[in-house]
Amino acid sequence: MNHSQRFALVNSLLRFATTLSRGAIWVAGGLTLISALYITADVLIRRFSDSSLGGSDELSAYAFAISISWAFAFATLQRANIRIDALYQMLPTRLCALLDWVALVALGIFIAFMTYYASDVAMTSWTRNATANTAMGTPLWIPQFVWVAGLIWFCVVLAIMLLRASLALVTVDVVTLREIAGMRGTKEEAQEEAAAGRRNIEGDAA
Repeated sequence: MNHSQRFALVNSLLRFATTLSRGAIWVAGGLTLISALYITADVLIRRFSDSSLGGSDELSAYAFAISISWAFAFATLQRANIRIDALYQMLPTRLCALLDWVALVALGIFIAFMTYYASDVAMTSWTRNATANTAMGTPLWIPQFVWVAGLIWFCVVLAIMLLRASLALVTVDVVTLREIAGMRGTKEEAQEEAAAGRRNIEGDAA
């Protein structure tokens, strides 16, 4: 397999990861919306009657944790994660590219450790058949396994991003490296906001 074929394969994997992550973010958003509606219904029922749906606080906590873990991948692919750029903006372009790669490696290491210990927590709940200390008595391994699955997917996405970023670093492709792991500049954000505004105007006009 030559260099061009390797690049094409990795780019295909990255596009596939982006597509799946975009789908996951919609599901995560839907889960958060359902959780909010459930809480609203529970509050209204408590207000106007003596009954309650029950478990709104517990279920919303599970929904929040699961939604966040599955949103990590898409947020990172879109470079929406927060980084401090006070000094970054004044550095040479090639040094910034190297720092972008280092930042991606550091994030990957951190998430790998986080996923390892999260998996250990879920497996412990599974082996001990642990349940929530609530009226629902939810088997904890159920929400924890879904939560860990999101973290595992994030690790897979980071591995693909790191592979593509490493290829760009080796070939001194600063533009591609910045598109994958770099920080979003104010100009880029302004362009995206302008594009979103145009889409909204076109939608209203239609």
